[in-house]
Amino acid sequence: MGCSSCSTGSDGLPRGCKNNGRCGSCGCGSKTVFDWLEGVALPSGVKAFDIIEVRFKNNRKGFFRKKPNDVYHVGDVVTLDLNPGIDIGVVSLTGELVRTQMNVRKVRDDHEIKRVLHKSTAEEIEVWHKARLREITTRTDTRVIIKRLGIPMKLTDVEFQGDNKKATFYYIADERVDFRDLVRELAGKFGIRIDMRQIGARQEAARVGGIGSCGRELCCSVWLTDFRSVSTGAARYQQLALDPVKLAGQCGKLKCCLNFELDQYVEAVKEFPSPHAKIHTSKGKAVVFKMDIFKKIVYFLQLGDQGGGPIALPVEEANRVIARSQKGERIASLNEFAIQEDEEEIDHTYSNVVGQDDLTRFDKSKNRRRKSGKHVKRRKKKPSNSKS
Repeated sequence: MGCSSCSTGSDGLPRGCKNNGRCGSCGCGSKTVFDWLEGVALPSGVKAFDIIEVRFKNNRKGFFRKKPNDVYHVGDVVTLDLNPGIDIGVVSLTGELVRTQMNVRKVRDDHEIKRVLHKSTAEEIEVWHKARLREITTRTDTRVIIKRLGIPMKLTDVEFQGDNKKATFYYIADERVDFRDLVRELAGKFGIRIDMRQIGARQEAARVGGIGSCGRELCCSVWLTDFRSVSTGAARYQQLALDPVKLAGQCGKLKCCLNFELDQYVEAVKEFPSPHAKIHTSKGKAVVFKMDIFKKIVYFLQLGDQGGGPIALPVEEANRVIARSQKGERIASLNEFAIQEDEEEIDHTYSNVVGQDDLTRFDKSKNRRRKSGKHVKRRKKKPSNSKS
C-alpha cells in the first residue's frame, strides 16, 4: 500500500515515501513505532542506546548495534554486516524506545546482535534497487520449477539481500518437504545463495496484505505482530454463528479479531445462567433459547407450547426463576416475568434529528390565494391620474 507521496518505479509499484524510492518496503511502513521521546534530552550521565531498529521488506524488522560516534535518524538507509554478506535496510526507530521493543520481542542485548557498517552509498543503494527488481521474476520462475518438480509446497514471497548475492524464499507446506533438488536448481539458475524459510498461513497473509471483511486493511499487515491461537470457543462466547465462511480470514484460519473482545464477553457471561438451564412450568420445560449480552436479556423457549415464540426475561429475573425451579417449585407461566415491549416506543426509536425529512422544504409556495380555507380577493390597482 502506498500513499500519494510515494515514488513509483518502472513496474508501477510504489518504492517508498520521501526516500528517493528506496525505503525498503513495498510502500509505507505501517508498523512503524511513533518515537514520542524524540527531542527529549537524556538525563546527565546517561549514554544514548547504541542499538537501532532497521526495517526491511514487508515490515520485517531487526536490531543492529551502531558505532559509538555514529548518529542515525529515522529514514536513513544503512549498510549492515550480516557475516557473510551485507544487507541494506532503513532505520525505523532509535533511542530508548528500541530497548523497549527488544524487551517486547524478547531479544537479548548480547554479542549476537549484528553491527551497522555505515550509511549506504549511492552505489550500494543502486545494487540494492536492482536486487529488489529481480524479486518478481524470480518468484514467477521458481513457481514454475516447483510445479515441474512436483514438490508439495507453495511459494509465497522472495526477498533478495542488499548485495544481490543471496535470496530468502518464503514458502508454506503442510508437511516436511525435501527441497534439496530445488535449492541446487535455483542456485544454478540465479547464481545466488538460497535460504528456504517456512512460514504459516497467518504470516503469509501478513506479508501479502489485503482488505478484510470489515473494510479495513488486515490487522496482521498493519499492526498485529503476535499471532495467538483462536478457537471456536471465542465465537461461542460472543454468540456468533459457527459459519466457517464468516469466521475465517484471508489466511483460511479463524479471524484474529475474535480474541480482541473475548475477555469482556467472558466477564459479561458470568452474570447469565448456564445455556443448559431449565425451568419447570405448568406447561412443561422451558429451555434457554439465546442470550443478548448487550441488553442483558435471556430468551426462553417453552417446549410444550406449540406455536409460541421465545419469551424474553431480564437476566436478574431469569436467575431468580431458575433458582426457584431448582428448589422444586413449579412456575405457573413465564409470561408474568416477561418483558413487555411497547410498540409505540419501538416505532419512534429513530427520530428526525436533522429536521430535513421534507423533500419540498426548499420549494416556495407560489399559490397563496387560500388562507384559512377562504379565498383572498386581490385588490385592483387604482388607475393613476395622468395629466395631459
